[in-house]
Amino acid sequence: MSLVDGPRITADVSLPYVNIPLYHIQQKYNWDCGISCVLMVLPEEKRKDLLKNFTDVCADEGFFKSTWTIDLCYLLLRYNIPHKYCTITLGVHPDYVNQNFYDKILLKDEVRVNKKFEQAANRGMSIRKASLSDVDLQHHLSECGPIILLTNANLLHCQVCNSSRSFSDELKACLPWRTGNSSVKVPVEYHGHYIVLCGYNMSEQSYLYRNPTYKDKICSMTYDAMTEARKSHGTDEDAVLIFQRKWI
Repeated sequence: MSLVDGPRITADVSLPYVNIPLYHIQQKYNWDCGISCVLMVLPEEKRKDLLKNFTDVCADEGFFKSTWTIDLCYLLLRYNIPHKYCTITLGVHPDYVNQNFYDKILLKDEVRVNKKFEQAANRGMSIRKASLSDVDLQHHLSECGPIILLTNANLLHCQVCNSSRSFSDELKACLPWRTGNSSVKVPVEYHGHYIVLCGYNMSEQSYLYRNPTYKDKICSMTYDAMTEARKSHGTDEDAVLIFQRKWI
């Protein structure tokens, strides 16, 4: 593993359209969006194993009902999935103690999360301190595989679903916070939510992604809107690059 600071990864995008086929998984609870994203990028046999042993695996990994991106990386490591974790913060950001989304879980999770970062090198994991550009994301999607992104759920709005910036009933039912009446606009505060970036459309300047909140569907957001959602304060710009072509 490498835990390094360095320049952003940059490369030219060659393909005008990418849509990586994935087996869609809808989250079962209000806390398992990240694990559902991991399930989407696992090969069939490994996906079946995780589903069969879900409770035991969560307990063994130590993150039951509270997952951070580093937890997802350890889960990918458990199933031998090649990946690289890019983030602008190595460990728990100290400022999050004052953020509503983190105030109840930070004290409980901080020691475990920081310990996993410290032990990552010995486990052979690849973690890079970096802020990824659209070109970086698109190059990986076209050449290597899907990307698990941490986003601000309040800023996710699918062009296909016409959800704008309000939550659908389906989305609200799967989130661990109260969103109020659907007719009221949701304030743009941070609520972490994982999605799987699975493609892009250069002509429409949009990303394709799978949201584990919903049943099987491919959502779409403009480049600018996705950038706002994935770089919102609270995400640490966390992105887990899956090197799918190494095991297909």
